[in-house]
Amino acid sequence: MPVASQAATALKAKFPSATDRASSDHAACNVPLAEVPAVLQFLRDEQGFDHLADLTAIDWAEGASPRFTVVYNLYATARGEYIRVAADCTNDLEPAAPTVTHLWPGANWHERECFDMFGITFEGHPDLRRILMWDGYPYHPLRKEFPLAGIETVLPDAEIAEVTKTPVIAAPMAGGPFVASPGEINMADAEPSAKDQSWNERKPKTD
Repeated sequence: MPVASQAATALKAKFPSATDRASSDHAACNVPLAEVPAVLQFLRDEQGFDHLADLTAIDWAEGASPRFTVVYNLYATARGEYIRVAADCTNDLEPAAPTVTHLWPGANWHERECFDMFGITFEGHPDLRRILMWDGYPYHPLRKEFPLAGIETVLPDAEIAEVTKTPVIAAPMAGGPFVASPGEINMADAEPSAKDQSWNERKPKTD
């Protein structure tokens, strides 16, 4: 069910193409990809959403169309309110979205991470390159086809490869799969956590 808010109502009045998006926590809207910069600038300048809290994406899996959706979570620091804006990428094979680095400089790293993990190109980004994996890495670890256990990959650095002697298994994070509590209002409480926490347990000291 959609969550009502004055900001979402104002957004839909200003941009008739915007529609309600089902949400269990905060107001959320779907907008056309081309309107993302204008929509976010409106929310920043006229609705007080001065902080880009997060920018991420959804991979709906191979065969879905649209396959990728870019998601923006904005926060109004003056009143403690969130709003979520989502936009579907129009090209399933080469997904792309307009950059919003001109609105929030912090979008620079968010967009680089999204490019790195999902393979979404942010057009107009001033320095779009990988931020977690190395240049030339052949995969996007948060795409649905990437296995949770990771893929054995030879590190490109000769010195590190000499030390390790074996391929490195590159995975998003140890301990998955990850689950989130539905219906949480507090976003921190709803943060996905790993079912297997053994990797995070304190190990007894050994001589």
